Amino acid sequence: MAHLMSSLRDRLEKRAAYNRTVREIRSMPLDVALDLNIYQGDAEKIAAQAVYGC
Repeated sequence: MAHLMSSLRDRLEKRAAYNRTVREIRSMPLDVALDLNIYQGDAEKIAAQAVYGC
């Protein structure tokens, strides 16, 4: 039971980090995004790679 709760907590924390990362990328000023070579349309892909390593 403890393993299940730990696994669930880990998944929830990762999902929160994913959502936070997507939100930050989307709200980034365009000039900053361009300086970092980030296309804001790829926010989900970038967040997934950063959080889940996909």
